[in-house]
Amino acid sequence: MEEKTRCKWCVGIDIYEKYHDEEWGVPVYDDQKLFEFLILETFQAGLSWITILKKRENFKLAFDDFDYKKVALYTEDKIQELLQNAGIIRNQLKIRAAVSNAVAFMKVQDEFGSFSKYIWEFTGGKPINNNRKTLKEVPGTTPLSDAISKDLKKRGFKFVGSTVVYAHMQATGMVDDHVEDCWKKTVTF
Repeated sequence: MEEKTRCKWCVGIDIYEKYHDEEWGVPVYDDQKLFEFLILETFQAGLSWITILKKRENFKLAFDDFDYKKVALYTEDKIQELLQNAGIIRNQLKIRAAVSNAVAFMKVQDEFGSFSKYIWEFTGGKPINNNRKTLKEVPGTTPLSDAISKDLKKRGFKFVGSTVVYAHMQATGMVDDHVEDCWKKTVTF
């Protein structure tokens, strides 16, 4: 069986390779999935993505399948329950941010019709195809992620700094940062 050439950041770790091959950089227009990635990316702030991927199913269970309508209604009792859940990242500020971000997410939906319409408007509704030759060329932030971060914060979102936003853009396919020799670079969506 021929081995696929992948972006080097994921090579050699099965869960990373699966994520890279099946999700990373694939355009996401579904609000539920966009909220899932928003939750996961905010919890990832300051941590490695592999930590989050390994706990992804635990997060899914803990946060009601990433149902933003349910998360927005979490009570103090539910927050305290989450703080005791060893299967997730037990950071009080991030847990509280997930709840307030769910509320902000629904306000954006009310204003724009969907979160997808709002977020994708920043790229004109389609992915930005970056032509990166090597992993070293992939930035942690861009002027666009700076602008989106600023707008999200203005709308009440928390833990959405430019680095988190750029990671969200990569995860949801708003930008294609697969390097040129990666097998996914030739895939069109």
